[in-house]
Amino acid sequence: MSIVKLNNNGVKNATAFGSITGLGNLILIKTQTASSSASISFVDGTSSVVLDNTYKEYIFYFNNIHPATSGADFVFNMSVDTGSNYNVTKTTTYFRAAHSEGDQNPDFGYVTGRDLAQSTSDQILGSTLMNDADAGVSGSLHLFDPSSSVFVKHFNSRVNIMETGAGISNDNVIAGYANTTSAVDAVIFKMSSGNCDTGTISLYGVN
Repeated sequence: MSIVKLNNNGVKNATAFGSITGLGNLILIKTQTASSSASISFVDGTSSVVLDNTYKEYIFYFNNIHPATSGADFVFNMSVDTGSNYNVTKTTTYFRAAHSEGDQNPDFGYVTGRDLAQSTSDQILGSTLMNDADAGVSGSLHLFDPSSSVFVKHFNSRVNIMETGAGISNDNVIAGYANTTSAVDAVIFKMSSGNCDTGTISLYGVN
């Protein structure tokens, strides 16, 4: 990245700036729309999905994923065999900030029951979702260098959900790694129970 230089000594008098280069561009690969869907999966080489060494970083964007079942969790997992099994071993962390519509019980902290320690289980991204007509999940998940045959596969996610009960807004931050040096070539998203009624998930590559 080039250094930004002023054309004179004072910022207030500057009339021109140097350019900034080297910033990544987002390349839309695939958008999928939920319609009473049991799951939404992105498998490399199928349905125009690219999930290989084309990009070093991939981003999934969730836009108002609505659960059919109240109290369900929005979860994800990964595969190293193009979706035959979604059971990659993961170690993760999970913390959240929460605040209710009634201005009660604000909370911030680590949530031990939603992390994983060398587990093949699905990772929770949003827990105990409300399924009211105006509820849903929105946010993103970043997956880094999934096709590497040398390193584990790091990921991080941040989502906002509407939790059951008193209409609680949860800002969830999740991070971890898939503890495998095999290429991750498929990712699946689903509810722990019931379907994903509506919403979209878009996959981008960072160029």
